[in-house]
This record gives sequence, structure tokens and C-alpha cells, in this order.
Amino acid sequence: MKYGNDQSSLAEWREDETRSMKWMQFPREVLIGKNVLNEIPEVLKKLKLNGKTFIVTGKNTAGIAGEQIAEYIENAGGLTEIYISEKASPEEVEKITEAGKAFEANCFLGVGSGRSIDLAKLSSKNCEAPFISVPTAASHDGIVSSRASIHSDRKSESIDAQAPIAVVADTEIISKAPFRLLAAGCGDVISNYSSVLDWELASRLKNEFFSRSASWMAYMSADMILNSADLVRPGLESSARIVVKALVLSGAAMSVAGSSRPASGAEHMFSHTLDRIAKKPALHGEQCAVGSIMMMYLHGEDWGKIRNALIQIGAPTSAREMGISDEEIIEALLKAHTIRPERYTILGGGLTPEAAEKTAVITKVI
Repeated sequence: MKYGNDQSSLAEWREDETRSMKWMQFPREVLIGKNVLNEIPEVLKKLKLNGKTFIVTGKNTAGIAGEQIAEYIENAGGLTEIYISEKASPEEVEKITEAGKAFEANCFLGVGSGRSIDLAKLSSKNCEAPFISVPTAASHDGIVSSRASIHSDRKSESIDAQAPIAVVADTEIISKAPFRLLAAGCGDVISNYSSVLDWELASRLKNEFFSRSASWMAYMSADMILNSADLVRPGLESSARIVVKALVLSGAAMSVAGSSRPASGAEHMFSHTLDRIAKKPALHGEQCAVGSIMMMYLHGEDWGKIRNALIQIGAPTSAREMGISDEEIIEALLKAHTIRPERYTILGGGLTPEAAEKTAVITKVI
């Protein structure tokens, strides 16, 4: 993808950015660093939310961060209630919503690696209350976006919820999470390369609205990972800091766009298809990264730069490394275009079996 500084580029930017009115949701406070959980009461105070805080977390993350946060808030004079989430399902959202209303929560905290944050997003929206994202791992850009992933009958559905009013990311805690999660976060962000190309294609062929500023942000976040691949290593707080910053920028790109377009294209459709058909799907970010390698090939772009960066990070780049069969990869490629037919991508109306196999073979995915 190329960006220029000539007059035509400036004219395109002006047209894109004034084309229609749209709502943008951004976090008002973003706190990234070591040992920052004790700052949450101050964050709540700044946001005038220091009343009743409903904490949605998981069984493991409650001990890692949830209970500690509750203690900090209560020591500062606030009231808290902790809900231990089990699965990201519509039924769980309903339970949390009811519990939040009964508690009369004026703020929700999603504390976890993804599921609890998604549940807090939707439940807080149902309760008409803001929510704060407190990730304990950096495995995907959902920690900042307004989209929530909910699972039902082996199907993953991306639902519009609300963006966090604040993000508090303790990079010391995140660096201690399994490195596979951090590497998956890198994969989710680096797949923005193919997402933006799909968006540009839809703009040219289908006259879809395109925000150049949002695409720049998405592209920059992918560049952050690509250019720092040699610095992302297990157990390093500095590595967690790099990935979290990239995820925040990617999430901001979606806020500017008013949709997930700058960070979700054919590679995400491929990942969602694998979630449905694979016997044992890999992590979301892993599947998106592998999907992005193949979509970059279909776009005629440099797919090798993504593959090489993922290898350097230590993330999977093939079906075998993800624990997925070659047949499942091919089937996902053939069916991916049906996931969101309204979202035009390089897959168009679908690949032929021969094209799908050639794509996977050439890019060394199978």
C-alpha cells in the first residue's frame, strides 16, 4: 500500500473525511505500563465513576488482577461486585446484564484476556453504563475496539457494542501471560495490511466509503509490529508494551472509520470460517495472520514480509503449526466469502478449489 503527499492524495483525503457524518468512540484515558492497576481508583475518579463498579473477569484472571482491583477500589471508598464469567455466549451476556442492573452499577470493568472484556462491552451497553478495559493479555485488538465476539453453536459472531471509556493495561501482568497470546496479538495487528487493501478494493469497485486517515492508522499499527518483530520476546515487559500500543492504535483506527473495516477483511472471514469448521481452531490472531499471508498473495502484494515477521516473532505461519489440517485450510478458503457477503474483499464471489490450493501451497501455509 502506498501513500503520497501530492495534491491528488490531499484531495482524496478531504473527500473521504468530509463525505458523511459518523460517530467516533475513543477511550478518554489510556494507561499503559508496569504496576498500573493501583491507578484504577484515580481513573474512576477522573471519569466521575467512583461509585459502584461491576467487575467482569474469569476464574484465573480474578486471582491475577480482578480481586486486586476490587481491593484497590474499595480501599478508595468505592463499592464493587465481581462476576466470574464462564463463556462468551448470549446467555452469559444476559446473566451479567441482569446482575449489573441488580447491583445498580455505574461502571463495568472487563478484566481478562478477551472473553471478559467482550462480555463487559455488551453488558455495559445493555445497562447504559460505560466500561473500562483491563487486559491481562494482549491477544487481539478487541481490548480497545467497540466490537464484541460472542459464540453460539460453534459460531462466532462479531457484535457492535461500545468502545471502552478507558484502557488500563498493566504490561508487567501481560508479559507474564503465555507468550502464544502476545504473538497472536501481533498476528491480529499485522493482518491490517490485507484488511486495508480489501477496504481500498471495495472503495474502488463498490464505491464503499473509505477513510484515508483510518487506513493510515491501521497501516501504522501493522508497521509497528513488522518493524519491531525482533524485539517481541517471551517474558519481556518492553515487548508487551510494544504490542499493546499497536493494539490501541488499531482500535483507534476502527473508531475513526466507524466500523471494523480497517482491521477486518478477508483474513478475518477466513478465521471465522475456521472457527466453524476446524476440529480444533487456533487462536483468533494466529488464524488472521495466516489468512493475511494468503490474502496478500491474492492481492499481488509482498506476503513474504508478513510471514518473515511472524517467524521472527515465533508465531505460526502454517496449518501444521496451528494444528489445523490442510483440508480445513482449503475448505475455509472456499467458504470464507460467505461469512459476511455484504463486505467486499479480494475473495469476491469465492475462489475455485484449484485457486484455493494454489494460494495455500505458494504461501507455504500447507
